Amino acid sequence: MDRLDELAIFVAIIDAGSLAEAARRLRRSRPAVTRALAGLEERVGARLIARTTRQLTPTEAGQELAVAARRMLADYEESLGGVAAAPVRGLLRVTAPLAFGRRHVTPLVAEFLDLHPELQVELVLADRNLDLIEEDLHVALRVGALPNSRLVVRKVGEVRRVLVASPAYLQRRPAPKRLADIAGHDVIANVGAGGDLIWRFGGGGRSSRIAITPRLIINEVEAVLIAARAGRGLARLLSYQAADDLAAGVLVRLLPEFEPPPSPVQLVVPSGQRLAPKVRAFIDFAASRLLHLSVIRPEPGR
Repeated sequence: MDRLDELAIFVAIIDAGSLAEAARRLRRSRPAVTRALAGLEERVGARLIARTTRQLTPTEAGQELAVAARRMLADYEESLGGVAAAPVRGLLRVTAPLAFGRRHVTPLVAEFLDLHPELQVELVLADRNLDLIEEDLHVALRVGALPNSRLVVRKVGEVRRVLVASPAYLQRRPAPKRLADIAGHDVIANVGAGGDLIWRFGGGGRSSRIAITPRLIINEVEAVLIAARAGRGLARLLSYQAADDLAAGVLVRLLPEFEPPPSPVQLVVPSGQRLAPKVRAFIDFAASRLLHLSVIRPEPGR
C-alpha cells in the first residue's frame, strides 16, 4: 500500500472515530482499513490508537503522528497544485439547496462544463442535507452551520434570515416596530426546509423566540415568495431568497435590527480523501465565483 495513502487512512480513522465509519467515508472495506492501521503501527513500532468497546482514541504517539500526517498530506496536495494540472474528466456529482442551486449553482455548473469538455456533471438539488458518502456525492454547497464537523469546508459567503412583507400588505397593516407586534399580523410560515412555528430573532446581544400562528403554511420557498408578493402577510426567508424582490421594491425588509447572526454558505467535501482533479478544479472555480456573488456577500457594518 502507498505510504501516503496509509497516512490518509490513519487520519480518516481518527476523524471518524471508528474503523467502520472511516471505511464508509473512504469507500474501502473495513478489513482493508484495519490492515492499513496495523501495518502503520508495525512500522512505527508503537500503538497509535487505543481501542475500547465503545470508541477509538489516539494514543500520545498517535496524536503526534496525526499532526505530522496532516501536515504531510496538506503539503502533498499543495505540491500537486503546483505542477501541470491533471485533466478534468469523468462524472462530478454536486448537491445544493433547491432555490440557491436553481438560481446560482446551475449557471456556475454550465460555465464550468464549457471549460472542461471531457467532464460530466450531475447536479442534485434538494433542501435536505444529503449524506455525501451514502449518496456518492463529491461536493456540496451548504447554507447554515454544519452539524458534521468532519467535513472539509471552504466558506464562500453568508446569509441572514430576514422578515419581509409587500408594500400592499403594509398599506393595510402598519409595519411592526417591535417583535411583540408580529402577533397582530397575518403570517406566512415556511415549514419545508426545517422550518417550524417558532421564529428566532437576535438583537442587542440577546436571542428571542416568537411563537407564530400562521394564516398560511407552505412547504416550498417559491410559493412563500408568491404569497408574500401578493400581500398575504409577513414571511421569513433567507436573504438570498428574497434578494431580487427586496432590490426591486416588491418586498420590504422589516425589523432588521432583530435579525439573528448570519449563517455561513460553504462548499464541503468529505474529509480523509484526496481530492480528485475534477473536485479540486470545481471547488476552486465555484469559490472564485461565489465569493463575488452579491446575495451572499457579508453586509457592511453588520
